[in-house]
Amino acid sequence: MNRPSTSVGLVIAVIAAATFGTSGALIKPLFEAGWSPAAAVTVRVLIGGIVLAPFALFTLRGRWSVLWRGRWRVLGMALVGVAGTQLVYFAAIQRIPVGTGILIEYMAPLLLVAVAWAITRHVPKAVVLIGSVVALAGLVLVVSPGGAGSFDPIGLGFAVLAMIGCAIFYVIAARPSEGLPPVALAAAGLLIGGTALGLVGLVGIVPFTTSADDVTMFGSEVAWWIPLLLVGVISTAIAYAASITASEILGSRIASFAGLLEVVAATFYAWLLLGEQLTLPQFIGGALILVGIGFVRSEKTDAAELIAEPDPAAPLTASGARPGAAPEPERESPRR
Repeated sequence: MNRPSTSVGLVIAVIAAATFGTSGALIKPLFEAGWSPAAAVTVRVLIGGIVLAPFALFTLRGRWSVLWRGRWRVLGMALVGVAGTQLVYFAAIQRIPVGTGILIEYMAPLLLVAVAWAITRHVPKAVVLIGSVVALAGLVLVVSPGGAGSFDPIGLGFAVLAMIGCAIFYVIAARPSEGLPPVALAAAGLLIGGTALGLVGLVGIVPFTTSADDVTMFGSEVAWWIPLLLVGVISTAIAYAASITASEILGSRIASFAGLLEVVAATFYAWLLLGEQLTLPQFIGGALILVGIGFVRSEKTDAAELIAEPDPAAPLTASGARPGAAPEPERESPRR
């Protein structure tokens, strides 16, 4: 079976960014009604997992051994990619401005480039370095970080942990699937991650408050479960399944740079649905992110293959290598 083209992967990555980006506009009414971030995200994640579960069961078709073989990938996605990253992000934005927290978290693509550089000892190609700088400049313009508390060392530390968690998410998503469908990985990761988030909230590690009052959504009073359902289906189920699928096709480096479009999408939805002002620097920043993605995409090598360790249980391919093993020395290896 032929692997889908990079163009297909980029289209799916754009869908992931566009759906992930709706989360802020859809979940904000719940925050205004008294929901804590941890509670809203926990319910959102569990709804996403429940929505994807039937599709996961259909794609697995009783092949539970596939799910068992991928158990460490599933647990990594659940505990790091879903639960851990969001917990440390919440902890960060309690101490530093949201814009600063987002900026640091979404520097994950640059972290992947740096890790690949350190592991392979190969200097990334010029197009990757240029794309990284251009995309970072665009991200700064879109997010416009700053404000009081920006230099709180504990808050910045949590934000850095969120960046690491975000990078790990893309590496896990880009690993060889070994027959595990992306929708099954997404469903299992969301259900386990949501359960972990709920347990953390119930024991009081993070504030966990809910409300059954009606919420104001786009100028109308609606039941509290409507925004939760929308964010669970659109911003979680579809978004995670699409992001994992795109990462398997593109590799973690290109997928993580494409993930920067989530910030652009979130800004657009805030303007369209919430009436927040869009500025010229934000437009320029969005364009720079697109240019940066274009530069990075032009360099074909994927560092996820270099970061991922070969699975000793995996069968040898015709060439004698194991799926997921690092490329041979003569191949280009700058990554992410």
